[in-house]
Amino acid sequence: MEPVVSASTSATKPPPEVQAAEATATMQPAPLRKIMAVATIATGIQFGWALQLTLLSPYVQILGTPHMWVSFIWFCGPVSGILVQPLVGYHSDRCTSRFGPRRPFIAAGTLAVAFAGFLIAFSADIGHLLGDELVATGEEHKIRPRTIGLVILGFWIIDFANNMLQGPCRALLADLAAGNQSKTKTAYALYTLFMAVGNVLGSAAGSSGGLYRILPFTTTKACHDECADVKTCFMISVLLLVVIVTVNLMYVKEKPLTVSIGKSEKGGMRELLGALQGLKRPMRILLLVTCFNWIAWFPFFEYNTDWMGVEVYGGKDKEQSVYDTGVREGATGMMVNSIVSGGASLGIGVLARGLGGEKRLWGVVNFLLAVCLAMTVPISKMAKHLRRYAVGAGGSLEPLPPSRGVKAAALTLYAVLGIPLAITYCIPFALASIFSTNAGAGQGLSLAVLNLAVVIPQMLMSAVSGPWDKLFGGSNLPSFVVGSVAAAISGILSIILLPSPPPDVKAAITGGGFH
Repeated sequence: MEPVVSASTSATKPPPEVQAAEATATMQPAPLRKIMAVATIATGIQFGWALQLTLLSPYVQILGTPHMWVSFIWFCGPVSGILVQPLVGYHSDRCTSRFGPRRPFIAAGTLAVAFAGFLIAFSADIGHLLGDELVATGEEHKIRPRTIGLVILGFWIIDFANNMLQGPCRALLADLAAGNQSKTKTAYALYTLFMAVGNVLGSAAGSSGGLYRILPFTTTKACHDECADVKTCFMISVLLLVVIVTVNLMYVKEKPLTVSIGKSEKGGMRELLGALQGLKRPMRILLLVTCFNWIAWFPFFEYNTDWMGVEVYGGKDKEQSVYDTGVREGATGMMVNSIVSGGASLGIGVLARGLGGEKRLWGVVNFLLAVCLAMTVPISKMAKHLRRYAVGAGGSLEPLPPSRGVKAAALTLYAVLGIPLAITYCIPFALASIFSTNAGAGQGLSLAVLNLAVVIPQMLMSAVSGPWDKLFGGSNLPSFVVGSVAAAISGILSIILLPSPPPDVKAAITGGGFH
């Protein structure tokens, strides 16, 4: 039976969140096959996100963008998280479209992602048409301002579109579960699983280094091998997402809201600000711990593949082939990280019981995160100490790939980081749900508040990490060290200050992350 959403009217309407709860209570859970189908959308979303993580920083630097400016390109993701998620969530709860409350936003987000993906894919060709000079093979680092502008515009549109897409997708899963706790847990567990699948596939595509050969037309006079590989990866990403979403929109139907759930005079953003003012102590501490946690994570997400190309492989010049090899190896590391993260997410409940609760588990893995980020320094020093060179064209010395030991150490670091990443994507969101339930707050608005503790640190690190790194010579390591310190602070706060959830309302630790 398809879920039916309804809301009753009366002379005095209850608050919107109460009306939403009443509407949910009248619904029947959807079959598991439909819940699983919707969860597969996470694969398409995360495929593109993994490409951003593995290819964005290196590609824009190959196009001639200085390292210190790369962090500002990531600034839009956090901004879009603050602006888009609360507004889309607020309005999708109240949408009376004949196609249902969630599907119009999912469709619109998918179309925007497709447009942005093709803009990135063909940025070099369009940039040349707009006036960028052609570059010869080996001169890809020559600055192409129009191409860089198009790539940045495309990535910014993708960030906005992903935020438009993800919130309604998660909300649709909750609608299909219709308040059934077992199906809700299963829905988010499946969503987490397909996130991992998308991360693995996207990281594999980003690390392949030769996908453009299957689509020979991607290589043009304005777009050489590295560019053609980026083009091919994003074309595959768009195709995958469009196919998955189209199948879901045809297969999983929503019944429209029969009555619009009353719109608050405050609106989405002002409701969010109002919720911040009334936060209870457990939620405030959770936001603080999450804030330091994401200060730690963001430099790694932003620069990990560049770190492999520069510090580990020695590619100081972005046009050197060894730099590109290092970036591909970093993408492989992210793929390994995703596999470990997916496996670790299956054992979070066991680990939490073994360590005495979710807060202690989160604290312990934050210390692990701090150690891993600090280890980037000795690994980089070891790679530099053991660096070998070969005489290149013109008698210049070209760095050779690092030794097996250095590569193994770097990839092991990626793998170990998959454990705290799984916890980061699960426990904060589960605790937010528990604390908001205890406080009588709405789930959607509480998760939007938690998202502020994710995106504000990203904005901070986007603004300062580039100049901070330049202050110490342009290396990626200073930001990693800041991340290590922030992770240690997060671990201490989690263990000492973060309240444990009451035993009778402990939630199953399943969930997903924000971008």
